[in-house]
Amino acid sequence: MSGATIVVRANFDRKVASRGDANDPQPGRWNPGPVAHALALAHHIDRKIRSGELSNYAHAAEVLGVTRARVSQITGLLLLAPEIQEAILNLPLVTKGRDPISERDLRAIAMEVDWERQMNRWR
Repeated sequence: MSGATIVVRANFDRKVASRGDANDPQPGRWNPGPVAHALALAHHIDRKIRSGELSNYAHAAEVLGVTRARVSQITGLLLLAPEIQEAILNLPLVTKGRDPISERDLRAIAMEVDWERQMNRWR
């Protein structure tokens, strides 16, 4: 050992200055909960596949850094009735706590093929 000293400065504060405080959303700024975020991502993936930017779900998984199974779970939300999707995207802002419904619950509703039956389960 030469006895040299290396000084490293690191900031381990997880707060990102440009994003503001996640627990204090800015007025007029959409702060989606996890379920709304997953649904928006599902639409994004679908749009990219339809446009040819992504070749398939496997390619989407590779680009997003998630498993193919996770992409299938997320895009399965697209099987929800349009009224349910709209309601999810219009859920109140999430500042603390959790969404009023879980993604797992929504996946169970999406397994129902008939949209009227989905709506009954949603209610």
